[in-house]
Amino acid sequence: MNGASVIEFHLDDRSGVSPYLQLVQQVRRALRLGLLREGDRLPTVRDVVAQVTINPNTVLKAYRELEHAGLVTARPGAGTFVTATLADATLTAAYGPLRQDLRRWLAKARLAGLADEDIEALFMTTFQSATQEDIA
Repeated sequence: MNGASVIEFHLDDRSGVSPYLQLVQQVRRALRLGLLREGDRLPTVRDVVAQVTINPNTVLKAYRELEHAGLVTARPGAGTFVTATLADATLTAAYGPLRQDLRRWLAKARLAGLADEDIEALFMTTFQSATQEDIA
């Protein structure tokens, strides 16, 4: 069991997604990618509040939702620990090389002069159109 937290939260005020839901989504993504594993400890509420300047009740709400989903459990005095994963073991090995390819693509996009919002728009529209093509 890992006593140290292995996730750092980031909030995007421009996303239109509530802060508590952003925290939930970040934990779920980390679980899906295998970045968080069973036994890992999430940051304390106090640490998250200090890190992203957020109301403690917002963090508690996110952690409660994750607990209700059966992904984490709170242990009084010890912290909140991951109890389940969303990672597909058969796909986990593919993530590293794909992440490297994506980082190279991001570097090319930045060299081409694209801002983060431009990159996100390009990625999301391409992703959505590719998904629509897969369905058709």
